[in-house]
Amino acid sequence: MTTTGNRLEGKVAIVTGAGATGSGEFVGIGQAISLLFARQGAKVLLVDRDEKNAEITLAQIKEEGGDATIFVGDVTNIDSCQEMTEAAVSAYGKLNVLVNNVGISGPGSVTDVAEDFWDTVIDVNLKSVMLTSKFAIPEMIKDGGGSIINLSSIVGLRAGGGRPSHAYAASKGGILGLSNSMAVHYGRDNIRVNCIAPGHVYSPMVARHSSDEMLNLRRRAGPLGFDGTAWDVAYAILFLASDEARWISGVTLPVDGGLLAATPLAMYPYLKDPE
Repeated sequence: MTTTGNRLEGKVAIVTGAGATGSGEFVGIGQAISLLFARQGAKVLLVDRDEKNAEITLAQIKEEGGDATIFVGDVTNIDSCQEMTEAAVSAYGKLNVLVNNVGISGPGSVTDVAEDFWDTVIDVNLKSVMLTSKFAIPEMIKDGGGSIINLSSIVGLRAGGGRPSHAYAASKGGILGLSNSMAVHYGRDNIRVNCIAPGHVYSPMVARHSSDEMLNLRRRAGPLGFDGTAWDVAYAILFLASDEARWISGVTLPVDGGLLAATPLAMYPYLKDPE
């Protein structure tokens, strides 16, 4: 499905973690965001630490007639974050939208997680939001405002299933608090800051690391009863990036098929028997 329009016409966006992790329409969230933004008229700086993956996203955007540029960088490095903002402004003259999509996870509760791994997850998932915003916000102010969308998770709001990943949960919860504070303290600069909390999205990364049994349980646990995709998340982000959401700030929007609205007992009839 390729749809084009003008919902982001004239806007310049940075998307972190924009490289390809899948193929065709079965893509990761960062790639879906980048493709959708370009299809809707935005000029996109594709930020990724893997140049080959970024080149795949760039090639698809160009094939569809869109405009994008690659920046190979590390979102945990302050110099790299400054340079990525400078690259967007140098290429396109301004900056209007920042999507903080980069994220990593891994198993470990507070009693067994390695300290180095904890620090790495917090740096990649949470500190990166601060570092990218540090340099993006002044450029947005110059152009009269902008929109920042940060990728949290339902795990930042509720304990996740399966193996515990307490570092991931802490980082995603931290993104919620940071986003709320930024929304308030930069509101008068006409900068909107919102969060997306994806639920059980069926993505290339999930497909590679989940058993068929777990995938089936994830699907059945949600009230809608079917998988979400990276495109479902990307369309929600498109809305928050656009002027259609000009009066929406400080919001955390679950994109989860209704999962957070349900209790385990509410879903019991759908989980007790195999489908």
